[in-house]
Amino acid sequence: MCGIFCSLTLSPPPSPDGHAPPEGPAGGGEHLRRRGPDSSRVVTVTGGPPAAYSCLLAAHVLHMRGRLTAQPLEDAAGNVLLWNGEVFGGLPLAAADNDAAAVSARLASCGGGGGPGDVLGVLSSLRGPWAFVYYQRDSHFLWFGRDFFGRRSLLWSYDAAPRALTLASVAASGSGRRWREVPAAGVYRVDLKAPAAAAGDGAVALETFPWAGGGQEAAADRVPDGCRAVANRLGLALPSPVRPLNAATDLPASEATNGGSGGQLSSQDAEALLAGGGELAERLVDVLSEAVRRRVQALPLREGEDGEDTAAVAILFSGGVDSMVLAALADRHVPARRPIDLLNVAFRLRGKLPEAPGAPGAFDVPDRLTGRAGAAALRRLNPERSWRFVEVDVTAEELQEARRQRVRHLLHPLDSVLDDSIGCAVWFAARGAGLIAGDDGERRTFTSTAKVVLTGIGADEQLGGYSRHREVFRRGGWGGLVRELQEELGRISSRNLGRDDRTVADHGKEARFPYLDEDVVSFLSVLPVWDKAQLALPRGVGDKLLLRRAAWRLGLADAAALPKRAMQFGSRIAKMEERREKASDRCSRLVGTDHV
Repeated sequence: MCGIFCSLTLSPPPSPDGHAPPEGPAGGGEHLRRRGPDSSRVVTVTGGPPAAYSCLLAAHVLHMRGRLTAQPLEDAAGNVLLWNGEVFGGLPLAAADNDAAAVSARLASCGGGGGPGDVLGVLSSLRGPWAFVYYQRDSHFLWFGRDFFGRRSLLWSYDAAPRALTLASVAASGSGRRWREVPAAGVYRVDLKAPAAAAGDGAVALETFPWAGGGQEAAADRVPDGCRAVANRLGLALPSPVRPLNAATDLPASEATNGGSGGQLSSQDAEALLAGGGELAERLVDVLSEAVRRRVQALPLREGEDGEDTAAVAILFSGGVDSMVLAALADRHVPARRPIDLLNVAFRLRGKLPEAPGAPGAFDVPDRLTGRAGAAALRRLNPERSWRFVEVDVTAEELQEARRQRVRHLLHPLDSVLDDSIGCAVWFAARGAGLIAGDDGERRTFTSTAKVVLTGIGADEQLGGYSRHREVFRRGGWGGLVRELQEELGRISSRNLGRDDRTVADHGKEARFPYLDEDVVSFLSVLPVWDKAQLALPRGVGDKLLLRRAAWRLGLADAAALPKRAMQFGSRIAKMEERREKASDRCSRLVGTDHV
């Protein structure tokens, strides 16, 4: 994980540091440093006529694998790489290898005259989340982009006066620049020899190399002002890393309930449905287990930490089926002596519950209750494991202060009520500062220092877990549901993943998304939609039916039958402000003068 920054000035500025990240609490520099506390470095490269430019590249590294490797990485040919990602496949890596160094070496083998296809071949072979910036010295190209799903944040802005294109993992609200998220629609290249020639109108040309068949949101209308997205002249595209979605719709909705009777089910019928699924449920367990294994093994502890009571892995934990499955699978692969931290966030309703944090019942919101039950179930499943259930209690005053000081900057440029609710909840949960119960039952303060935070995002989007999916199915049948699920994955980068990456990484931790592992997505994509969800059945059964069946096989019968509850409602943050707001409304607490 890294905080990466690149400022490309297309006419050399008087000082090469003229576009470095600004300092101070409201500046991008502090946010970038918090993402990468283990190493910081700055490199400046320049080009003379006819390629007149100056490019400042900076990185702050969170050490995750292999030997600590400072970035930006420079190779012998003068190429420079900023890499914010994890390679979980596609590139042979030993346990002691650093993936940024391996990616740099592979890109260096492309050479300056190998053509764009070589660079695209390297990027398309990688499996895992990434955002990158790559300067090719000999050919005077600047490449950048995000992975197919956009699991790592990358923002861009353009300042017309010095003709400066800026790229950053995170930026500050109120910085005076207009920031946008780089669309996860492909990768981009700027020809530094003639950056405006391809656009033809004086704008900076951003040559695009799209993901083939990705259905990702288009880049053309989301580029910074003063820039223009231009299709590459060779018509090249990156092959999709996942299989296309099965669009079959030939099974009548009335035949897909496996014995259910519409909205009515007896408890015996519900249990029979959840216990079914056979080979498909077993295969989902296997592919998800491998995705979790890749993300939890061989993790470094923080400097100065040792002992068997130090966790390397934490889970954003509500006790619902998504997080319970991740916890049970992490139990298979995390060394037995290591704890697993279960991070459970709750917000106190203003004026309606006792004031003191830790008071009995003060934070017994729905996710706290299901979280406690889930932690107890995991202890029964493996009593030898140290399962640390971390109760993250947040008062209204703490929420207001964190939003003002940190979270509104991390969410930027997103500014909806929904972004505010989920972003604040994820930030507090990932911080992991709360209370845990000791062996004597007494609760004590505790802060999780696990570097990796697993999150269940991607499960609802692929398996029909949202309430809107049920309504889409009611109105449009299987065809409507297939189209909706296809759109869900296409917009997950701009709706969810950049935001969640920025909020988790602010604590020097890395969010990892097993449900968006390429093999998991491919497995689910080839299945007909009725094998994944049967939305004529009641909530808690038909939504995410295949995942519920997998949970049943893992011994998680209670969690398998829990209805979906969105984080903003389960944690009760949506009730904190007591305002009549829609999720899509622009949030006054993030913009303008009302920051509290």
